[in-house]
Amino acid sequence: MSNYDYLIVGSGLFGSTFAYEAAKRGKKVKVIDKRDHVGGNIYTYEQNGISVHKYGAHIFHTSDKKIWEYVNQFAEFNRYTNSPIANFNGEVYNLPFNMNTFNKLWGVVTPKEAKEKIAEQIKNAKINKDKPQNLEEQAISLVGTDIYEKLIKGYTEKQWGRKATELPSFIIKRLPVRYTYDNNYFNDKYQGIPIGGYTQIIDKMLSSDLIDVELNTDFFNNKVEYLEKYPKIIFTGMIDQFFDYQFGTLQYRSLQFDTKVLDCDNFQGNAVVNFTDNKTKYTRIIEHKHFEFGKGENDKTVITYEYPKSWSKGDEPYYPINDALNNELYNKYKDLADKQHKVIFGGRLGMYRYYDMHMVIKEALNLVSKELC
Repeated sequence: MSNYDYLIVGSGLFGSTFAYEAAKRGKKVKVIDKRDHVGGNIYTYEQNGISVHKYGAHIFHTSDKKIWEYVNQFAEFNRYTNSPIANFNGEVYNLPFNMNTFNKLWGVVTPKEAKEKIAEQIKNAKINKDKPQNLEEQAISLVGTDIYEKLIKGYTEKQWGRKATELPSFIIKRLPVRYTYDNNYFNDKYQGIPIGGYTQIIDKMLSSDLIDVELNTDFFNNKVEYLEKYPKIIFTGMIDQFFDYQFGTLQYRSLQFDTKVLDCDNFQGNAVVNFTDNKTKYTRIIEHKHFEFGKGENDKTVITYEYPKSWSKGDEPYYPINDALNNELYNKYKDLADKQHKVIFGGRLGMYRYYDMHMVIKEALNLVSKELC
């Protein structure tokens, strides 16, 4: 048997939060990760004085004061406010949909005018307004045809790899529509980005003498040995892979990132620009220096093109596809997981659920309260 109390598979936010709390309570922990760095998908690195989000834009936001205070013990956060813009064939609109968007679209000035315009488009649309049958009908029933055609349809079809008429309506049950001149994407009370990037948070979480970290280590290369050796395992990988896909493969969407260093100070003037037309293959461009208000070399900037792609075994799984069929399949794996005495499943992949960062930390702390208190 190992002299460790826990083996934690994955050094993302879930695994690292649990490791930190376990070590605080005197538990000895081994953390393994198949990547060559800690941090999972929130990993950041420095390039030309710029903190680069390797796996896409991550903005921390929450209305939970306890979670905000918890994460702030590991890093100082700036006051970054997420205000993405949409580029539709060269036309630029503010997101989320708000009075700035409506003014650009239709020239309306007051909330009353905007509401009337949207209501008119919904009334004239040839859709099932009361019981939308797909994402297209759902979106139009909420925001009308102009916003749907320019700012939703192309982006969503690229993101999911299916036509909007083939996607279930529940994906877009709620759309952020605001009748104010406010470009803040999130409604949460607290929001920001750690000055100097996210990796420092994970490094501090894993800095205890009671925590050993082993990178470039794939759990599945020694699964049997790990199960025999460690008294408890926190597993944050894909739950279906853990059980050898015995009921079938859960579906995910994957992403491909193309990051470039450019010889200019400012490429697009905003951290995140969504490209909502069908012809542009990428969904967005991230310009990393704007997350920290232009920090970095004056004559350099770093941008990342983000391409959605279908997932197949061997690809990185980024987004679970939580439709009815996949949720039913997940529940079969969940039944198996609940019967495990040594293994606890957590995180986005272990729980097959889309979580923002604050939610991941909260789930990890919930496990701590059950397992360690």
